Amino acid sequence: MSIPLKYVKRQPSIKWWVFIFIAMVMAMTMISGCAAPKHSGPAGTRPYRAMGKWYAPMARAGGFVEEGLASWYGGKFHGRKTASGETYNMYALTAAHKTLPLGTMVRVTNRKNGKSVVVRINDRGPFVHGRIIDLSYTAAKRLDIVKNGTGKVRIVALDSKTGQPAPPEPAETAAAEFFTLQVGSFTNAENAYKLKDELDDTYKNVHVSVLNDGVETFYRVRVGRYNSREAIESAKSLMAAGGFDNVFIVAEEL
Repeated sequence: MSIPLKYVKRQPSIKWWVFIFIAMVMAMTMISGCAAPKHSGPAGTRPYRAMGKWYAPMARAGGFVEEGLASWYGGKFHGRKTASGETYNMYALTAAHKTLPLGTMVRVTNRKNGKSVVVRINDRGPFVHGRIIDLSYTAAKRLDIVKNGTGKVRIVALDSKTGQPAPPEPAETAAAEFFTLQVGSFTNAENAYKLKDELDDTYKNVHVSVLNDGVETFYRVRVGRYNSREAIESAKSLMAAGGFDNVFIVAEEL
């Protein structure tokens, strides 16, 4: 006796299942690629974007000195991952800075009471206008700025071996013909030259310095050419007053 076709259970085609499997693998690959983009180059040295602005970390901290407003971050971030990959510990002597190399030791001094503390940079920030460093709770407590939330400080980069202020890199200062201010760094040339065109309306000697690290090309937008540290510091203050508070000084050859 023959069985009506409607009662016969059809077996799915092998090719059909293979197609579904391949599609799932491709989808998973695309999702993982969006969630965790690959980054080449030394950790913490590649330009990054935060709060709509680009930041270009320094390769070296020798001779770095900065003055401005410090803040601190505590319980809300305790236990979270930092930019260095470490787990943030609000009770350790660490801090966040936008451009200093990760791992840099710095002495932070409260300009009001003279108290100092040495911290290690292991995170990025603060991304709040006018603030230059975000201290751990313990570091802020030692400087006596926990209650107020912020305080005026002076930052000096230290030599990790001697604990003394790190001197400027001889190779950099010897080769440099002038100082300039770096405003931003891009991997897209069009974005860099667009910013240059905007800055040309207000500032002199705006130029794009191109760097290829062997993996990727960076287009660094820079402003001005100054022969002395005093002149470049004055120019930096003027740019900060104009809303560019995240620029930093670099030495450059003619």
